[in-house]
Amino acid sequence: MIQKLYVLNGTQTNPYHNLAVEESLLQWIEPGTCVLYLWQNERTVVIGKNQNAIAECNVPRLEHDGGHLARRISGGGAVFHDLGNLNFTFVTASEDYQVAKQTEVILRALHQLGIPAERNGRNDLTLHGRKFSGHAYYKGKRSCFHHGTLMLQVDLEMLSAYLRPSPLKLSARMVSSVRSRVINLCDEKPSLTTDLLKQALKEALEETFHLSACTIEESVLDPEMLAESEQRLSSSEWILSDARPLPHFAELRTQSGLLRLDFDWSERGDQLSTAILSTDALETSLNVALASDILQNTPLDPEMLRTHLHSYGISEHDSEQLIQLVLHLPGRTQS
Repeated sequence: MIQKLYVLNGTQTNPYHNLAVEESLLQWIEPGTCVLYLWQNERTVVIGKNQNAIAECNVPRLEHDGGHLARRISGGGAVFHDLGNLNFTFVTASEDYQVAKQTEVILRALHQLGIPAERNGRNDLTLHGRKFSGHAYYKGKRSCFHHGTLMLQVDLEMLSAYLRPSPLKLSARMVSSVRSRVINLCDEKPSLTTDLLKQALKEALEETFHLSACTIEESVLDPEMLAESEQRLSSSEWILSDARPLPHFAELRTQSGLLRLDFDWSERGDQLSTAILSTDALETSLNVALASDILQNTPLDPEMLRTHLHSYGISEHDSEQLIQLVLHLPGRTQS
């Protein structure tokens, strides 16, 4: 049960530092406490833990414009941040984690500002049917966080230039582009500012949990742990993983999200010489790195592939989805 509330306002716009603060809060948090961390990044694309950076982002354009590419430790899809966006993170001990109540804080704050926001699906908040907030989640053994975006006045031209949403994803939502699907809160309330929204969120937090919130600073966190996290989260090994341009890709829509395979064929055309599997699922039991290795080193005979996937601990459900994906790869040689 939550007995103490804290609000932490970020002081930097460096995405690697801000993501490291999230990680450090997971270690700092104690049972019975909830931290609302409010932060902003400058010109950044953040991809989900299991996504392919090159597939999701126009990396050359982003880097040319002086932007940052980052990868978070939670699942879900790619998002664009600039200073027209406010990010929120609720951090609690595992036993105090309540996504519905935390979402209520966001909606309560917006309603009090006169903005008729609604929850839509598992991880979106919408205004007049268009998305202004996407959420993702991280669940550790002792602590968890729930974080997301709040688009006040995001540069939608830049958002469209950097993000590469799947046509399958857009068609499923019956929109022609990512820009046509989203909306800024300032379109509804032009006088809205980041400071006004921060204050409304603090008041809504207190009202929802029936407690007063104290303000804390980053100095409460372990500086060595914070520095180590920032160094790891800013490394190319973490951000890019094994992403590289490949000539082919295929996608499969599943109940949990989009499954994507970037690949190249062997000379015989019955096996993959390179395979990079990725997903925007919020939660998945699939080890995408392991599955990529199996797909790359196994002939694409369904029974042989099924046997290899099971022998490495890939669940029956995940195995069948992978088999369905590879059976319809473009350029596959039929036996």
